[in-house]
Amino acid sequence: MEAAATGPLSLPNPPPPQPNLEKIKHKLLKFGVEPTPRILHNLRKKELQKSNRRISKQNAKLPPPLSDAQKQAILEESHFQTIKSEFKKFSKSVGNGGNGKLVGVPWERLERLQLRELASETMEYDGEKLNSHHLRELSDIIESERDKFSWLLDNDIEVEEGWFEDEGRRWAPKKHSEIEATKLLIDRLSATELSVKDWKFTRMMRYSGLQFTEVQMLKLVEGLGYKGQWRHALSVVEWVYSSKEQRHCKSRFVYTKLLSVLGRRSRSREALQIFNLMRGDAHIYPDMAAYHSLAVTLGQAGFLKELLNVIELMKEKPKKIRNMRRKNWNPELQPDIVVFNAVLNACVQTCQWKGVSWVFQQLRKNSLRPNGASYGLAMEVMLKSGKYDVVHELFQKMKRSGEAVKALTYKVLVRAYWEEGKVNDAVQAVRDMERRGVIGVTSVYYELARCLCFYGRWQDAILEIEKLKALRRTRPLAVTYTGMIISSMDGGHFHNCVNIFEHSKTLTAPDIGLINAMLKVYGRNDMFLKSKELFEDILRNDLGSEIREHGHNHGPRADAFTFSCMLEASARAQQWEYFEYVYKEMALSGHQVDQRKHSALLVEASRAGKWHLLEHAFDSILEAGEVPPLSFFTEMVCEATIQHDHERVVSMVNAMAHAPFQVSLQEWINSFERNRDGTNWASLKELEKKLVSHDLVKEATALNFSRALQIICGSCEDENPEAHFGNSCNSNIDGNLNIKDKDSDEESGLLDNSDVDSGKTHSAGFAEHYDCNLESKSSRVCSDVKFERMEDEERECEDDEEFNFELIIPNNDDDWPHGSDAPSAHQILETWRRNK
Repeated sequence: MEAAATGPLSLPNPPPPQPNLEKIKHKLLKFGVEPTPRILHNLRKKELQKSNRRISKQNAKLPPPLSDAQKQAILEESHFQTIKSEFKKFSKSVGNGGNGKLVGVPWERLERLQLRELASETMEYDGEKLNSHHLRELSDIIESERDKFSWLLDNDIEVEEGWFEDEGRRWAPKKHSEIEATKLLIDRLSATELSVKDWKFTRMMRYSGLQFTEVQMLKLVEGLGYKGQWRHALSVVEWVYSSKEQRHCKSRFVYTKLLSVLGRRSRSREALQIFNLMRGDAHIYPDMAAYHSLAVTLGQAGFLKELLNVIELMKEKPKKIRNMRRKNWNPELQPDIVVFNAVLNACVQTCQWKGVSWVFQQLRKNSLRPNGASYGLAMEVMLKSGKYDVVHELFQKMKRSGEAVKALTYKVLVRAYWEEGKVNDAVQAVRDMERRGVIGVTSVYYELARCLCFYGRWQDAILEIEKLKALRRTRPLAVTYTGMIISSMDGGHFHNCVNIFEHSKTLTAPDIGLINAMLKVYGRNDMFLKSKELFEDILRNDLGSEIREHGHNHGPRADAFTFSCMLEASARAQQWEYFEYVYKEMALSGHQVDQRKHSALLVEASRAGKWHLLEHAFDSILEAGEVPPLSFFTEMVCEATIQHDHERVVSMVNAMAHAPFQVSLQEWINSFERNRDGTNWASLKELEKKLVSHDLVKEATALNFSRALQIICGSCEDENPEAHFGNSCNSNIDGNLNIKDKDSDEESGLLDNSDVDSGKTHSAGFAEHYDCNLESKSSRVCSDVKFERMEDEERECEDDEEFNFELIIPNNDDDWPHGSDAPSAHQILETWRRNK
């Protein structure tokens, strides 16, 4: 009994098998050896040793013997499995019998059992009978409309092949390798816009299956940087190294890789923050590679002051730093040629030509020799600063120093000759490059071709472009011809632009950039019919591309610049009907109004009778969250005055009071003068009466409007009203495109200088007329205003709750606040809609 209770007894190991002596003797005789007793004894001993080694190896592979506790656990598990199988058989037999469920306690009623089952019933589906085919269909539906079901997929996991091959209830996600898990995490982070504080980001990082070692972090940061997700790269590094497990395992190489990722995305401010973070910890203190990465980033961004500060920090030892264990630790470094070249690159962006001499002095001080990049960047700095003689001196010094002159250096040299007007010297420089055996790049010949086109030698430029066939192109050929056409237009050679365009069509299909350049050329040279024909060809191409099947559209499509050029051409030709057609096509194409380019055009169209276009642009700008320009407000106020819509004038003036600008008294007078053809004195007098019955916003713009109206009406009462605002006044306002405000588009080149001067003279005459009458004709108005102010002050003394708006109105335009207290465009839009 005791033996049965404690388990089977452990028997001793059997003795090893004895070698067969007869077999050994036959084997010796076979090889001609006489089996003496000594030889047989030695061979028998070796056979026993081999057998013992073989048995020991087999025993080593066997599991260790079980302890008493393990044996007891095995017996209990076996007993439990036996009872479990018997219970399942019993339950199955009872269920098949159709007798229903048995009541466990005989003295309880059946209703109590049903109530207990109803209370304990769960509505959650346990997934026992999931159909993998239906799950695949559901996955395809969700994947096809991923944007619609994004809320459902945020907290879910991606189901992959092989997870539901087993129809059983138990399944587990497939375990990924390190490379697959890293790639999967990069893809999931790139598909979201989560921040480090989002709980979904934390959940995604924890369930990625990575240990976040140094190698894994380098791959993560590099992969996110390759996809342009620099924010996620910052979040990953911050989340990992702020945890308790990785807080003391920060890696300098990971932060250096992060600096390079930020540099590729031109995020200089963020790179400076990471650099300052690295300087505060001895574990990740920046080395020379980190300084190189940061210097190149700051140099490309033009942050010269910050870069010089970084150079000073390289030479200093930090005063306070964490995790410094060695007292003799010295992180001081000296800037090398890469850092100084970055300084030159920053000087190019800021045109700091004095920085070139400082850099070369520092190079001599640190016993460093400038390389080809140093001379090239110094030449670019002098070119941007207009120091052409210094450019040539640096080029000659570069050749004397023995540095290899590269093609990009010749590009800077050609540009310098271009700006100096030395075309033949530019051609000679390129020929010298070819004689020296320097393999030119496309940018050199492109720069020379533009130089030749600027000075009218378009045929020589075509010969230079022919040499691009032997080189690897970095841009399409149509882009090259576009640059040549723009250069010819800037040089004033209109016919050369047409010739280049016709020649380009024989070599390549024109793209939208080339067509936009020709629209600009036609518009500036008063060739409206040509521009109209070219524009309509583009629209027909757009219509045909919508009819064709997907993948067969190879023609150019109109973009925002196409419509902008055509609007400019229509305004120059005074073709306002076609201007309206182009504007409607632009709106239907989904392009927004550009305030800088279209404001003056829309104001002139409104004066020509297309005031509804100005209203549409006004509403579009407000709905886009922007503030319309000042010219839109003033023109719409004058248009409403012409239409005798005085209620709308009051609402517009009240809306202008919320804009981040103010209209002065003289600007209101000039605005009425520009629109005096459609405005009469009776209408202005009626508007003045309306202003008395309505409450204007107590702001400077509304007060100036009221004053301007009082001055105009008061000056016209003592004179003939028809002399200034009569219906029979037929003054010509062709030069009124120039609006006297900050939104006039002088860069568009729609007006000649004579038109601008005539417009200024036209407005100046009216201003002088009213300026000379301000003291005499408006004395009564000013006295009335003073009397009203006195009454307001007395009323304020009687009632402190009355608001005195005179105290907040500045005396001049400079005192007007332009801070962040101004309302947003959405508030202006809501006010405009309520008043409208």
